[in-house]
Amino acid sequence: MHQITEFTSRDKLDGELATKITNILANAIKEKGKASIAVSGGSTPKGFFNILSKSDIDWSKVTVTLADERWVNIDSDDSNTRLVHENLLQHNAAEAKFFHLKQGDDLTTETLNDLNLAVKCNLLPLDVLILGMGEDGHTASLFPCSDEIKQGLDVDNHEALLSVQPSTAPHQRISFTFASLIDSKNTFLHLCGENKQRVLTQAINGNDEFEMPIRAFLKHPTVHTDVFWAP
Repeated sequence: MHQITEFTSRDKLDGELATKITNILANAIKEKGKASIAVSGGSTPKGFFNILSKSDIDWSKVTVTLADERWVNIDSDDSNTRLVHENLLQHNAAEAKFFHLKQGDDLTTETLNDLNLAVKCNLLPLDVLILGMGEDGHTASLFPCSDEIKQGLDVDNHEALLSVQPSTAPHQRISFTFASLIDSKNTFLHLCGENKQRVLTQAINGNDEFEMPIRAFLKHPTVHTDVFWAP
C-alpha cells in the first residue's frame, strides 16, 4: 500500500520531508522519551539531511542508523556512515546517537549475531524508515541479483539483519531484513529524477517482488509507504 506525493522541485521535497520527520521524531520523544530513524545513502538525501540536521528537537534522545551499509572503512567514499556523519549528524543533530551497522573488520557470523541482538534490544521497531531505490528496484541492500534475496524478503525471518553479497554491485553489505523494516511506524520512499519515476512505475505495474524488491513495500496490504518524488 502506497501513496505518491509529487513535488515541483527537490528543495520543496526536502523541506516537506524534513518537516514531517521532525514532527514524528518530536512526538516519539514526547510519548516515550526517545526516537529512532533509519536512513538510506546515496546523493539523493543530502539536501534533506542538511535541513533535518537543523531541526529544533532534542537530538540527544534520537538514535540514527542506516537501512543498510557497505562493509567498507568509514573513510571510504562508498561509506554511507561517512555520508550520514558529514551531512546529517551536523548542527543540532550532532547530539544524536549513531548506531553503526559496520562494526569490525569482517562481517562474521558472530558479528552479525551481536548486531542482531543489539538492534532488537535497542532500536526496533523504528519510528521512521526512509528508503531509497536503485534502478534495478532494490531497496536497502535487498538486491534481486543476490543469493540472499529470499531470506531478505521472507516475512517469517526472525533476524533483523543479514549479510548480502550482490552480484551486480560492489562490496559486501549488511542490511535490515524486510520483516524487521515493515514494523517501522512510518515508512517513506525518497526518490528524485525521471529515471526513478520510470522505475517506480514499473514496480507499481508488476507483482514479482523478487524481480523488484521495492514492490514488497509498495504492495504490502498493511504497510503504508509514503513515496516522495521530485524531478
